[in-house]
Amino acid sequence: MALVILFSVGAPLVRAEDEEGDNREQLRTEMRERREALREEMKLRLETTREEAKQKMEALREKIKEGRDEAKAKVQELRIIGREKALERFDKAIERMEALAEKIGAKLVKLEEKGIDTTGAEALLETAKDKLADAKSKVTEMNSLLSTSLDQLTLENKTQLRTWAQETRTLLVEAHRALIDAIKSLKDAVKAQIDADNDESEND
Repeated sequence: MALVILFSVGAPLVRAEDEEGDNREQLRTEMRERREALREEMKLRLETTREEAKQKMEALREKIKEGRDEAKAKVQELRIIGREKALERFDKAIERMEALAEKIGAKLVKLEEKGIDTTGAEALLETAKDKLADAKSKVTEMNSLLSTSLDQLTLENKTQLRTWAQETRTLLVEAHRALIDAIKSLKDAVKAQIDADNDESEND
């Protein structure tokens, strides 16, 4: 009789725990999809803004060609080239880290499918993606500011640019650190799973 009562109570508890685990996994998936949708929306907005800034920069180039002062035109052309190269460095750094984040994400999915706990690595990867999205936003702001005029920047604009540049560098450093930590977290998770499997084999 006691065993019957024990099993009749235990079965619902096991089902409840299984359902709780399923609900937790579903919640994680929904949150992940929501974050990705928000990032995609931001990405589209930033791409539109960058394209507008690019068109403005081209318009500035056309304006240079219309000028009659060759010496001034040369200075203005060099100014535009310098501005584009300054932003290009940030763009390339972001592209490299986004490529790394994509590789980590693919590896994470494979390990998750094998039953390995990737929660820690996933959180770090999300942090890195958020940092990279913020960095792209800063670069877009800088691009918009630099494409407004051929003239030298005002002191106020220079100060704003320096602030954005420093913030972007900080975000990139933090994103890189989070990606490296995510890789380490995945390696630790794999090792923990191997150790657990070995212990289980020994107990058998």
